[in-house]
Amino acid sequence: MRVVLSGGGTGGHVYPALAIAEQVVKEDAQSEFLYIGTNSGLERDIVANSKLTMPFEAVEISGFRRKLFSLDNVKTIARFFRGVSDAKKMLREFKPDVVIGTGGYVCGPVLYAAAKLGIPSMVHEQNVIPGMTNAFLSRYVSTVAVSFKGTESRFPKARNAVYTGNPRATSVALADRRQGLRSLGLADDDQLVVVVGGSRGAKAINEAMITVASQATKLPQLQFLFITGQPHYEAAVAAIRGADGAAPRNVHVVPYIHNMPEVLAATKLIVSRAGASFLAEITSLGIPAILIPSPYVTNNHQEHNARMLVDGGAAQMILEKDLNADTLLASIQRITGSPFRIEEMANASRKMGQSDSAKLVVSEMHKLVRKL
Repeated sequence: MRVVLSGGGTGGHVYPALAIAEQVVKEDAQSEFLYIGTNSGLERDIVANSKLTMPFEAVEISGFRRKLFSLDNVKTIARFFRGVSDAKKMLREFKPDVVIGTGGYVCGPVLYAAAKLGIPSMVHEQNVIPGMTNAFLSRYVSTVAVSFKGTESRFPKARNAVYTGNPRATSVALADRRQGLRSLGLADDDQLVVVVGGSRGAKAINEAMITVASQATKLPQLQFLFITGQPHYEAAVAAIRGADGAAPRNVHVVPYIHNMPEVLAATKLIVSRAGASFLAEITSLGIPAILIPSPYVTNNHQEHNARMLVDGGAAQMILEKDLNADTLLASIQRITGSPFRIEEMANASRKMGQSDSAKLVVSEMHKLVRKL
C-alpha cells in the first residue's frame, strides 16, 4: 500500500500518524509512505527520528486569526490555495492509494487536494470537540475517524464517521512495566506517581508540584517522577532542593523522558494535561488520572477531553484556576490512599481505552482502497 500521512504542529498530531504507519507495516512490510507536514512545526524532527524511514515534504500554511476580517486571514487563504496546489503536485507524483490526516493546519490543503483528485482520504479527530480544520475537511474526505465515542455526531456533514479510538494507544499497550521502573532505578513493587505538563512542561503544574515535592516525605509509600520540561528543569530542581541542597528521596526530577510508554506502563497515578493522544495512552494502560486541562487551547478542547474521563470514572479534574499545592496534594492522597478507589479508576480507564485503535484505522483504510 502507498500511503500519504499528514499532521503537524504538535506531537499530539504526529505520533498518531506514525502509529498508523507502524500498523500498516505490520500488515504489509512492502508499504511505502510520504509524510507531508510543515517546516514550522515539530513534525519534521519527529518523523526523522522515528523507527520508520519515509520521505518528508513540506507545504506552507497557517491558521486563521480570531478577527475574521484581517490581512492575516487574507494571507492564510492565499497560503491555503498555494498549499493545495503544492499538495496536488506531491500527490500526483507519489500516487498514493490513500491519504490520512491526523490534525493540524497542514491537513487542510493536503486532504482537500486528495479529495479533489479523487484519492480515498480519511481524517482522524483526536479531541472531543473537532478542530476547525477537521470540521471543514469532513465535507470532502471519504471517512472521519474519531477518538472518543459519541464524537461521530459532531460531524453531521461527513459521508462516513466511525469510532476507532486514537492510534497512539496501540503504541503503548504492550509496553514493559518492569523496564519502565528499572530505567528510573526503582524496584518492581514501587508505587509510581508521574507528574507531567507536556513535552515542554506547564508552569502552573510545575509550581504546584514544587511545593508538593517538599511534602513528599509524608507519602513514603509513593515514588514521584516529576517531568518538568526542559525550559523549567533547572529552576524546578533549585526550588525543590532549597537551602539544604537535597530533594526528598522519593522525588525524582527530570526534564524529559524518552521512554514514556515504558514509564507509563509502570505508573500508578498520572497528573497531566488532557491532550487527546496522551489520554489515549493512559486509557490504553488503565492509569487513573488527575487531569489539569490547559485553558490556552482552541475551543477549550482539553477540558472537554478531561470531562469524558471524569464522567467515565477514570479521572479527577482540577481546573488550572483552582490548582495549587493543597488541591493537588489532596487529590493525590485521596486517590492513592484508597486501594478500592484507585482500582476502580484503573478499571474505568481501561474500559475507555482502545488498544487496537491503529488496527481499526488501518481496517478503515483498506475499506476505502477496496472501493476504488
